[in-house]
Amino acid sequence: MPTFQYGTTSIDYHLSHSPSKKDVTIAVEWHTGVSVVAPENITHERIDTVLRGKAPWILRRLAEFEEIKPQLTHREFISGEKFPYLGRQYRLKVLTVDDASETKLTFQNGRFTATVPKSSLPSWREEHLRQAFRVWYIEHGTAKVQQRMKLFAPRLGLEPSKVVVKDQQARWGSCTKNGTININWRILMAPMRIVDYVVVHELGHMIHADHSSDFWTVVSSVMPDYDERKEWLRVHGPTLQL
Repeated sequence: MPTFQYGTTSIDYHLSHSPSKKDVTIAVEWHTGVSVVAPENITHERIDTVLRGKAPWILRRLAEFEEIKPQLTHREFISGEKFPYLGRQYRLKVLTVDDASETKLTFQNGRFTATVPKSSLPSWREEHLRQAFRVWYIEHGTAKVQQRMKLFAPRLGLEPSKVVVKDQQARWGSCTKNGTININWRILMAPMRIVDYVVVHELGHMIHADHSSDFWTVVSSVMPDYDERKEWLRVHGPTLQL
């Protein structure tokens, strides 16, 4: 992994090249750290120059993530543990069954119930329950997100060609040129008003691909308090994980 030096601080970053890029693009995300996308023929000297110019901003973003770390807890996937869905916390009950060959997860009466093989090790249960929760969020979140799309899209005179809830490491959502909107399943852990913000945000990108003032005008036309929701996601977003 490449590194650049800013004063006495060394900052690691992920580097990729794109033939469509004309200059360096930098992103700082909770899950991926510092990422740099650069033109194919660019020199390392040019990349270092851009990084040094952006270093104060990069360090501020990294410091914000460090402040969030104390809020994070390691999930053990055991009975009594709570898991969020649309901003509310629901307890998990784990049942060990002799003849079970795989992990099953259900949600009923305000509680998650998991069935796991009695002979399985704790590490195996944790891995497979984490995957089971991921699948559950995607399956149940898809219907919920599509419902919210049908609520907000007509207000903007839009109709996405497709809505997909899936695993995205660095983004809460994305919008393709053909009108497909992708939503990160992790947002289903957040309150509904934050899910709505991500939905409206991606709908806005069907009109403006960038984050220009025109884009935010579109967002605010149906969600005047978007900045408050955006700030909630900036602060609490990194905690939305299994």
